[in-house]
Amino acid sequence: MEISATKYLVSATWDDVPHLDDEQKARMLRETRPHLRDARSRGIPSLGVGAIYPIEISEIVCDPFKIPDYWPRAYAMDVGWKRTAALWGAQDPDTGVVYMYAEYYRGQAEPSVHAAAIRERGEWIPGVIDPAARGRAQKDGAILMDDYRDLGLETTPAINAVAAGIDRVYEWLSTGQLKIFSTLQNTLTEYRMYERDENQKIVKVNDHLMDCLRYWAMSGIAVARCVPYEDREEVTYRNRSAVGGY
Repeated sequence: MEISATKYLVSATWDDVPHLDDEQKARMLRETRPHLRDARSRGIPSLGVGAIYPIEISEIVCDPFKIPDYWPRAYAMDVGWKRTAALWGAQDPDTGVVYMYAEYYRGQAEPSVHAAAIRERGEWIPGVIDPAARGRAQKDGAILMDDYRDLGLETTPAINAVAAGIDRVYEWLSTGQLKIFSTLQNTLTEYRMYERDENQKIVKVNDHLMDCLRYWAMSGIAVARCVPYEDREEVTYRNRSAVGGY
């Protein structure tokens, strides 16, 4: 693959090595740390030794599907002037598996713009929000949480216990209890970049949706709600797209 006029990327998979049989490949895969498996077997760049969630994306993504009306849903929101993000999730009540099915990712816009986009996915869907929004101004001194409530969003403060939130997300990911739709490209990009530095500190760059993921894991299930019965026919008709997730 040509990267530039002077740079090329060459990748190789285990299938390109004729002397490795299936038994050897299986053994080598078992002996390789999870976050390096795709790199060594398929030539895909690894997440790195500092990855907070050392689980390959191939193990956590799924194809989009229509979320059933009886699955409870909620969204988590991280706010700020440079970037405001939201992540919608739904839980399968039969298996307990949580699916992240939609995202919002935009910077440098007024709360009214963000709120309108979030309401479009269902005004009835409750949300949990960065608790710092209770006392933080975006631009002009207004309290963000009150702004969003006045703009029609049903939000409550999320539990922002960072270590506990990361542990819960990691447990869900490693046990197959959390899946992410393959269409959530911003979420998956942040997932790849979410890491600790050499001092084991979380790199606080491009992590807005990862914060949303923590908020959802800690607080989303408690507020999640199914599609109201009076809205189910309308919601089913309006959202026929298989990739919309709702």
